[in-house]
Amino acid sequence: QVQLVESGGGLVQAGGSLRVSCAASGRTFSTYVMGWLRQAPGKEREFVASIRWSGGNTYYADSVKGRFTISRDNSKNVVYLQMNSLKAEDTAVYYCAASDNIFATSLKNVKYWGQGTQVTVSS
Repeated sequence: QVQLVESGGGLVQAGGSLRVSCAASGRTFSTYVMGWLRQAPGKEREFVASIRWSGGNTYYADSVKGRFTISRDNSKNVVYLQMNSLKAEDTAVYYCAASDNIFATSLKNVKYWGQGTQVTVSS
């Protein structure tokens, strides 16, 4: 079992910044890739960013490259998503996810999910 707990969501003005966090607990030794997915009303759930836990390799959706940064804290089992230059289009529920597949860099078919946190960007 792996538990994921998100924090940091909220309301922010367009052009502003927000950082969301995801803390992992339980059988974290089985986690190779962690990251974020998001879903806006009426849209499919989409990949945002991911990071390989041990190596630190990062992967981003084209829509967030240059604006979002994913990072990790190995000692605390926490992954962060720093979101800068936020746009109204970034408004969505953001989900933390973890995979035991080292090649699941786009977080497909993940086993573990967080509860989701709402990020709203006003304009």
